[in-house]
Amino acid sequence: MIATVIASTFFVGFGGGVIFPILPNLGKVLGISPFMVGLILSANRFSRLFANAPAGLIVDRVGTRTPFVIGLAIQGVGTGGYIVAMYSSLPSAWFLAARIGWGVGSALVFATAYTIAADLSDGESRGTNMGLIRGGVIFGFPTGLVVGGLVSELYGTVAAFVVATAFALLASVLAYFAVPETHVEGSARQSVSPFDVDTSLPSVTIGLVNFAVLFAYIGVLFATLVVFLEENDIGVFGLDAQGTSGLFMAVTVIAAAVFMFLSGYVSDRRGSRMPALLFFLLITFLGLVLFAFAQTVPLLTVACLLIGAGQGGTSGPLMALLADLTPEDRMGRAVGTNNVFGDIGGGLGPMVSLPLVELVGFWPVYIACAVLPLIAAVILLFGVRRETGEFLPLVGEGGAENTTSGGASGVDD
Repeated sequence: MIATVIASTFFVGFGGGVIFPILPNLGKVLGISPFMVGLILSANRFSRLFANAPAGLIVDRVGTRTPFVIGLAIQGVGTGGYIVAMYSSLPSAWFLAARIGWGVGSALVFATAYTIAADLSDGESRGTNMGLIRGGVIFGFPTGLVVGGLVSELYGTVAAFVVATAFALLASVLAYFAVPETHVEGSARQSVSPFDVDTSLPSVTIGLVNFAVLFAYIGVLFATLVVFLEENDIGVFGLDAQGTSGLFMAVTVIAAAVFMFLSGYVSDRRGSRMPALLFFLLITFLGLVLFAFAQTVPLLTVACLLIGAGQGGTSGPLMALLADLTPEDRMGRAVGTNNVFGDIGGGLGPMVSLPLVELVGFWPVYIACAVLPLIAAVILLFGVRRETGEFLPLVGEGGAENTTSGGASGVDD
């Protein structure tokens, strides 16, 4: 069941990755301003920001299967909007609309995928399964980055968007025939208020960590990388900045996907999520500092590996910790809250970073981002300490694992 979810989210991940190495340079050709490019890149996260909480409510009310299939289909249609944009007299409007729709579908996919993992897991497997699901959600992203960078360079931008759309639509077909219901049984449906958003201490604490990591990683690094490479005249294998940025982004995401599984597995074996979380937040810090001063391909490669490993190594145990501390019947809403924070970070990053690098340069922006994982580590330590009474709690201590109502946090905190 988890393998099916991974496959579906892998295919749809094309649509998220394909646009990043293309649009920043394409903006010049289509006459799109840097601000509008940043807005388009962030639009899916802003629309998902408003869709995350309702998506979580829908999951807790009607289950996982239907929202998962519908979300994948919406993302497929949104990816197809990129093709229309290329032939439109209003490309900015079409790109923006496509990204907004993609974000709504993504909210449904994220809420359902993580809830499925939580439904199928216990304390001894949750970190591993969350790492696998999280890795599957983003592993299509580096494929999209490579497709966006290489196919657009070899066969044209439209060809890259056509390939991405085909795979995104394939994902929804696969999910329709292969993904069963996990969250509710038969015709049973929970009565959930549309205003019942999870604001418990675990959700907010973990959400703030998610904000910090995604602001630096997706919001800043991915949005500025192609411009950084072009400014410093850095390329690999004879590729220009667009193709090279796709490869560097792929390096970070592949490292992230690998360490999502490994760190989740280690947190299961150790019986505690916190050591892995703190270690990989430190790795993220080191990677961003190195990237700020790297001027050669080898150093940039090492920096990207560290940043990707740090982001991925944080994600698996972080989602497992959220599930550890959240009652089962509120998991959909908790995931929605967590995604709200992540999307604020990922969406705000391009809006802030692209104008800032023109004003102050790259390294001050990257150094400022490097501080965020350290701040996140402090927030995590004290949030978990207040929730569980321990800085390094074992799985199941002070949380809501295997419960259906109430936990140490009190869901109304």
